Amino acid sequence: MTLIRLREAGPAVQMNLGADDARRLAASEVVDVRPGPAAGVWIVRAGRKVGAARVGGVELHIEPKVPVARLLFLVGYARNPKGWRDESVPLTEHDGLVPALAAALWRQTDRGLRQGLLQGYRTVDDTSPVLRGRLRETAQLTRRAGLALPLEIRHDDYTVDIAENRILATAVDRMLRVPGIDGGSRRMLRHLAGRFAGVTRLRPGEPAPAWRPTRLNERLLVALRLAELVLAGASVEAGRGGVLANAFLLDMWRVYEDFLSVALRAAIEPAHGGTVLLQTHHHLDRRHRLELKPDILWRRGAGEVGAVVDAKYKADAAREDAYQMLAYCIAYGLARGHLVYPTGEHPPVRHVIRNAGIEIVCHALDLGAEPVELFAQVRALADELVHSDPAPAVALR
Repeated sequence: MTLIRLREAGPAVQMNLGADDARRLAASEVVDVRPGPAAGVWIVRAGRKVGAARVGGVELHIEPKVPVARLLFLVGYARNPKGWRDESVPLTEHDGLVPALAAALWRQTDRGLRQGLLQGYRTVDDTSPVLRGRLRETAQLTRRAGLALPLEIRHDDYTVDIAENRILATAVDRMLRVPGIDGGSRRMLRHLAGRFAGVTRLRPGEPAPAWRPTRLNERLLVALRLAELVLAGASVEAGRGGVLANAFLLDMWRVYEDFLSVALRAAIEPAHGGTVLLQTHHHLDRRHRLELKPDILWRRGAGEVGAVVDAKYKADAAREDAYQMLAYCIAYGLARGHLVYPTGEHPPVRHVIRNAGIEIVCHALDLGAEPVELFAQVRALADELVHSDPAPAVALR
């Protein structure tokens, strides 16, 4: 197994790889792979994905630029702003995203299970020779027409096979398949997997079941949030090109976009009213051939757009970003559009478009800041958005 360690959008490395491994690695689209200066030498560079993956005979470890604790906060808040913001996930001294996440998962799960597996009632549809619970009349008539037995019934079971345990058990199983976990964490995860006997694991691609915080599952809240992160980034299926084996990967551009969208909505709607729309579809032209899909729209009233925002997690193509934002401003009749970059990726700047009366404002958001400071930056951005000069009303169509 060839181990390749990279840093998100960092310098490329030269690796000796077989042609098949190089082809699989390129087909996975996890990293960029190009021929090197000599036969059998390949240049491998990480893009905006972080985590760990096994691709053929290659094991990839890609570390994020932001601290691991901050990354987990960004992902967790975007998925559940109310449930994550006040929670702290203690990380160990492990280096790297995957080892730290694995250690946090087993520690929090083990702590939550000290009183035993959580149990609860689950509604079960079953076929039985005796009546238990309620008869499912429609199923009985369609499946057993003219037969007295067996009976199609519905009853409630008090069981460990409930949503919370399914999420935890599946996350533990999938984390065990991810490369890059230290031996101690792997042993603890195996031990925890055994404790979830009788709990149904989620099938690949099956969405996590719904659950809600209650007094009964309070001891498992942090573990459940971590487990949801694992399920969101872990894959046990073939990826692009049919070559990606076991992986935990996060798209940093999506992490950034999701966090900014959710945080701006939380900062704007309660304080300033209106509605924040995410990833809406509109068109630049009257015949609906030129599609527009801004990341964030703020609507003041019925059909009136007050601001448009795009999250840009990249270091280049700023010129194309400005052209895209100009199209948004024209379509929505806005005098100002907003591009938001991570600090260090793009300097704050304002573009005044000649002969158009439109200003494109580039903002910088410091993802490395403590959450309190990060939210202060988002609130300042929200205030600037909503207090922009009024623009002609444009109805969303």
